[in-house]
Amino acid sequence: MLAKQYEITLPADYDLDVIRRRIKAGAPLLDDRPGLGFKAWLLRERGVDGSPVHQYAPLYVWRSDGEAARFLVGGGGFENIVRDFGRPTVHHWTVLAHFSGPARAGLPVPGAATRRLTAVPVAQDPRALAAHVDDEVEQLRELARHPAVHTAVLALDPARWELLRFVLHADPDPDTDTPAATRDDPTTVRFAVPHLSAPELSALPEGRAW
Repeated sequence: MLAKQYEITLPADYDLDVIRRRIKAGAPLLDDRPGLGFKAWLLRERGVDGSPVHQYAPLYVWRSDGEAARFLVGGGGFENIVRDFGRPTVHHWTVLAHFSGPARAGLPVPGAATRRLTAVPVAQDPRALAAHVDDEVEQLRELARHPAVHTAVLALDPARWELLRFVLHADPDPDTDTPAATRDDPTTVRFAVPHLSAPELSALPEGRAW
């Protein structure tokens, strides 16, 4: 499984309803996309939840590497982003773990998402990497038990040695729906989720990826 995200940062006076209309028009094209676990259509609004910018920053989890490649370079959809905004950097992570949360049942579109990016510590002992990941997986497993968690993913970028923790939450209010471990973490960025395309979400393996 692969996680991917690109970020389109928009001018401060940009009308975000333009992006909301774009999402509404584009979502049906990915709601049944083969090989796609899910696409969280993510927005940040300047001045909301501490965001300094307007930003459109969708995050994908792909079950199929081939379908992810087709989306990017095979005429499978990414050309629309390039046409309208230029070609952004696309960040990639290998998915290490995925957990479904209690809020997933009966909730097609979660209200919010959080993303935490942290560096993997450098250590002389090669076993330290495995121990660090084990600890992160167990933290994610525990976090995913929170009643308001919809989906939780842990992934690794081995080029930058960076861990991604991505969590979908039931409610857009951070004071009511977010586990304290996510809400109080200064490395965490919060997004609104206008739509969730989840054609193969239920087929994602539960727990650690190996």
